Amino acid sequence: MRENYRKAKLYNDIVSSINLIEEFLGPINLFEEYTVDRKTKSAIERQLGIVGEAVKKIKDIDPKELIEFHSDIIGFRNILIHNYDGIDDSIVWSIIQDDLSKLKDVVAQKLNIE
Repeated sequence: MRENYRKAKLYNDIVSSINLIEEFLGPINLFEEYTVDRKTKSAIERQLGIVGEAVKKIKDIDPKELIEFHSDIIGFRNILIHNYDGIDDSIVWSIIQDDLSKLKDVVAQKLNIE
């Protein structure tokens, strides 16, 4: 039971981080606007790190319960943490534009199941 509670908390952390990323972006619609806003970039990178850590912890708790593309998420978390000076803004932007809403949907489904 405790394991299910921990997983649910981690799933909620993922949703909260995605919501914060959406909030931080606010009116920023263009890649060029994103790249010059250091505060927003830093805040978003932090939240992406939290997402990656939560996915990693879920995998550690229950290796059978894997989130779609979990290895990519964990791999990017490792880049954010260990190669912070080599972060490619275009990859972050691509994740924001193409992947976060899909991840949010996957996590929402997981939360409805539990």
